[in-house]
Amino acid sequence: MPETTGASYAAAGVDIEAGDLAVELMKEWVAKATRPEVVGGLGGFAGLFDASALKRYERPLLASATDGVGTKVDIARRMGVYDTIGHDLVGMVVDDLVVCGAEPLFMTDYICVGKVHPARVAAIVKGIAEGCVLAGCALVGGETAEHPGLLGPDEFDVAGAGTGVVEADGLLSADRIRTGDVVIAIASSGLHSNGYSLVRHVLFDRAGWALDREIPEFGRALGEELLEPTRIYSLDCLALARTTEVHAFSHITGGGLAANLARVVPDHLHATVDRSTWTPAPVFRVVGEVGGVERLELEKTLNMGVGMIAVVAQESADVALAALADRGLDAWVAGEITERGDHGEAVLLTGDYAA
Repeated sequence: MPETTGASYAAAGVDIEAGDLAVELMKEWVAKATRPEVVGGLGGFAGLFDASALKRYERPLLASATDGVGTKVDIARRMGVYDTIGHDLVGMVVDDLVVCGAEPLFMTDYICVGKVHPARVAAIVKGIAEGCVLAGCALVGGETAEHPGLLGPDEFDVAGAGTGVVEADGLLSADRIRTGDVVIAIASSGLHSNGYSLVRHVLFDRAGWALDREIPEFGRALGEELLEPTRIYSLDCLALARTTEVHAFSHITGGGLAANLARVVPDHLHATVDRSTWTPAPVFRVVGEVGGVERLELEKTLNMGVGMIAVVAQESADVALAALADRGLDAWVAGEITERGDHGEAVLLTGDYAA
């Protein structure tokens, strides 16, 4: 029997009024994530950034990056904690930008939900805005999309894109790396935002652990450990590049330390990294032991306690370590750059992790 009333967007599952309320709730947070170059405010069709600020550059190169946070969103959803996942999103984007020496200027975000819960969306944006403040960039716009029928009412995903700028003659790349350079490792805050499909498979599917399970090695509940936000390094890396002779950075994300460091090692050179120079946080060992995951597989999937690598001139190593310590970062000399010779791979991990 035919329906007696016409179809509507609301009947299809999209609540425009809830979306409008979410925008109102997020405005105060977006307003805090700004820079002097931002023109206008939230609500336009596009974010505006005054490009005349680039006139101070001789030859400005714009850098862009985009990313998400993978299946870490499932942890946030299950925990009912939505105001930290934005830190992860910003970290994944801006720390890719800073690898080439670019200063992050602005970001936009995309939040896809099964159903708009205004306070929840505002909390996600709050985290993104807070992350932008930590990164020194502006949040100039975004989009919240409601996809009923494709996502469950409590399901969501986030993605973001960022733009930065670097002076052409200050571009950091593999071309700068020389024999004798020192590989400095900078500690991660934990898992960051990579490898959660493996982590969830091991701890939830195989071990059957609950998020509220207290883990003595962590000193807190499992869910709290897994939701630890990604460390945002952009301002630290920019400061380091201004004060020391940095030749390259490598953001340690999916693929692990060896694969990401290899992306900035020239074909004729070779990086040796000594595992014995650091002790990975307990979460890495727990995932490995509980899942029976081999070390090579762990290292290909997780950051193993290193979130960023700086390759610096040998004579700058001590100054770089002191500068990072002054900024509250745990960093150490983890290896060196040599001629590749007979070594087939760009990066070789040696030794065993310190106990």
